[in-house]
Amino acid sequence: MREDSQKLKIAIFTEVFLPKIDGIVSIVCLMLRRLNELGHEVLLIGPETDYTEYEGAKIVSVSGPPFPFYPELKMNIARPYVRKALDEFQPDIVHSVNPAFLGPYGIYYARRRKLPLIASFHTDIVQYAKAYGLGFTSPFVWTYFRVLHNQADLNLGPSTYVRDMLVGRNFKNVHWWKRGIDTDFFSRGNRDPEVRNRLTNGNPDDFLLVYVGRAAREKGLFELRDAIFPRPNVRLAIVGGGPAHDELQAHYADTPTFFAGYLRGDDLIQAYRAADAFIFPSTTETFGLVALEAMACGLPVIAVKAGGIVDSVTHGKTGLFYEKGRFEQVGPLIDKLHHDPAYREELAQKGWEHAQNRSWRATMDQLLNFYYETIAISASKN
Repeated sequence: MREDSQKLKIAIFTEVFLPKIDGIVSIVCLMLRRLNELGHEVLLIGPETDYTEYEGAKIVSVSGPPFPFYPELKMNIARPYVRKALDEFQPDIVHSVNPAFLGPYGIYYARRRKLPLIASFHTDIVQYAKAYGLGFTSPFVWTYFRVLHNQADLNLGPSTYVRDMLVGRNFKNVHWWKRGIDTDFFSRGNRDPEVRNRLTNGNPDDFLLVYVGRAAREKGLFELRDAIFPRPNVRLAIVGGGPAHDELQAHYADTPTFFAGYLRGDDLIQAYRAADAFIFPSTTETFGLVALEAMACGLPVIAVKAGGIVDSVTHGKTGLFYEKGRFEQVGPLIDKLHHDPAYREELAQKGWEHAQNRSWRATMDQLLNFYYETIAISASKN
């Protein structure tokens, strides 16, 4: 990071923010934390929230109707007071995070004011659309996002998978913005017997798999049920909520599965530590931050070999992969970890070591350098 560089005034547009819990919100919160530590000023424009300030950033909230096929996501629309707040703030650079509904206004504002503009791609919306039977919209969706992103001076993707996908779709000036976590927070530690007992429904001696993430159709959780069960002395805890929560509960009704709902802070850490392995069947991840969190907490990972998670998991070293669509491969992987504790600990240790090298501060410092690079690019154009 450039220690002697100027302090910046950064306007950030985001489609999601607290109290919502997901990978994008986690990254945005870490962004604000690091930028505040380094003395930069931030104006964040995002969805409705109780926050007016977070980690030194001023929060300007807007509202909008729920997205028809995914009501947790709102189609937030910029209001006149957003432009007024931006004009008063006078940003040095605009960052549009995952532009879809609100983010395009940030792009418009930056281009009208000839400000440096950076955009980051976080969610594979096309894969989500396919999961909800809307695959026919893919050409339009890709065109829409390409038009938005190609107005930016620099585009960022969270994994080599996303970077290569965007380049293949003719997105311009695409770079890999690496991901990191707070390893002081996500860490190995003593297992809480009460948490273990709760997540196993009073069967703490059973082998416990944990999933952390949205309860949504595109996450592969419906297909996972029959890959795990029936399997003797194996249990699953699903941590998180989402649009398919009630449907999933019904789907898993006759299995030893515990639905913990949303967990944050120490409750989430204890859930990771209570488990024996982390399982992640999603094929739509642009990175898969939760897998890195699990590794930092000392869990071996079983995941589908797809998307951005390939940047974190190395098969047979930091975790185990099964091939996309081959759910019959899941059971033997579970059995291997269940019945070979030494091998399980070996994977856990290697995964933990990998996570220690993925510092959240380093990845946010990389973002800051991208900001300076974008400012230089914009200056050369103007």
